[in-house]
Amino acid sequence: MLQLKGIHHIAIICSDYHKSKRFYTEILGFQIVREVHREERQSYKLDLALHGQYVIELFSFPEPPARPSRPEARGLRHLAFEVDNVEVAVQALAEQGINCEEIRTDKLSGKRFTFFADPDDLPLELYEK
Repeated sequence: MLQLKGIHHIAIICSDYHKSKRFYTEILGFQIVREVHREERQSYKLDLALHGQYVIELFSFPEPPARPSRPEARGLRHLAFEVDNVEVAVQALAEQGINCEEIRTDKLSGKRFTFFADPDDLPLELYEK
């Protein structure tokens, strides 16, 4: 059996690099590890960390095709972030003009959660610790 050590990173391709960079750093609070402009590909690659742990590679490419994500399309369903208090997190997003769905309770775990979207409508989840 393959011996995986963990998840190294999540790669996201965005349509508007500067808008997505602001969203992930200034609104969600990721720290920039490295930013590279690849002139020959007309693209950026932004490495982002959360609390010192490398988590996301944010890419831009000229005119990337849209990817269906709802309802329940095949592939990545959503990216979930753990929070201490989902209501506090929802309020912080609302202050930045970002709307969340209503807070629900996971019937299996009893934990509260909600969904919101990044600038490219990638579904993101807040899941209470």
